[in-house]
Amino acid sequence: MLINNSAGKLISCLLLTAAFFFPLVSGSYMLGVLSLVVIYLILSLGLNVVIGFCGLLALGFAAFYGIGAYVTALLNPLIALPVLLAAVVIGTALFGFISGAPVLRLRGDYLAIVTLGFGEITRLFMKNMDWLTNGPKGISLSPPVFLGLNLSDKRTVYYCALSCVSICVFFLYRLQDSKIGRAWAAIREDEVAAASSGINITKMKILAFLIGSVMAGLAGFFFAVNQSFVDPNSFGFDESVLIVCMVVVGGIGSIPGVIVGTSMLVLLPEILRTFLGGFEPYRMLLYGVLLVSMMLFRPQGILPEAGRKAELIPDTEEIKNDEDSNVYGERNR
Repeated sequence: MLINNSAGKLISCLLLTAAFFFPLVSGSYMLGVLSLVVIYLILSLGLNVVIGFCGLLALGFAAFYGIGAYVTALLNPLIALPVLLAAVVIGTALFGFISGAPVLRLRGDYLAIVTLGFGEITRLFMKNMDWLTNGPKGISLSPPVFLGLNLSDKRTVYYCALSCVSICVFFLYRLQDSKIGRAWAAIREDEVAAASSGINITKMKILAFLIGSVMAGLAGFFFAVNQSFVDPNSFGFDESVLIVCMVVVGGIGSIPGVIVGTSMLVLLPEILRTFLGGFEPYRMLLYGVLLVSMMLFRPQGILPEAGRKAELIPDTEEIKNDEDSNVYGERNR
């Protein structure tokens, strides 16, 4: 099912409204799972800007997630909550610019390899710089309290993160419909044609990378506050792959698709854990089989975007097949 922009906005609004009421009828365990869903939503929406809107294949996105979490853990005892959020945004934007500016002239596989290397360098830095990050032992933190807002309450963290998701969705829809969004779409479809039409390719790529990295940093902030602990193992390559899977399964470039894909990939293991019972050792095997099946039978994603060119199942192939069959029939006659 392809969805247009208006239908996508309606679906996104309905999903976020439903997410507002879920904690009211769930227990503490389910609240913890739902908190992970909204944190991953911020992450996957940020990566969707990079991969879906601009067409940049980034495989080290968990690095910005970790930077946001560690900035939160290190500065939390020193500064108030608004300044802490500003530090997270500025810190991840700075790292996004430093990592993005030199490498965004690359394309495709080369860009993926370089961003993968940046992600691994960041993880090793967190793991080995004991004097700053406390190494593999990690850092514990007390969630901040500001003007009566107590972030040690899991329900409060959930609703704050959900509010952040809602703001991000509104912002991304507005951005997608703007000149910047159209420039990103042009770069994604044909970078050479976009450059020849006067689009500043490097500037637009860096902007996409900055927005994505800031959103990943905000996800890291909520992760650190929700867990009250951060360590390097939470931000490895497998985390980056999981975020990419969320975007691809939902539908690259589709905001409601990313919401559905993220929710499915976070909730599905817990659902399997609940209903499989004695088959617990095979839970992740079944999880992998479902992902492979999804890529085989629905490669465009659960809710693909109508405005995005159908690269995996192009209409031109169907037209070409019809033309070939017509030509073949005429020759036989």
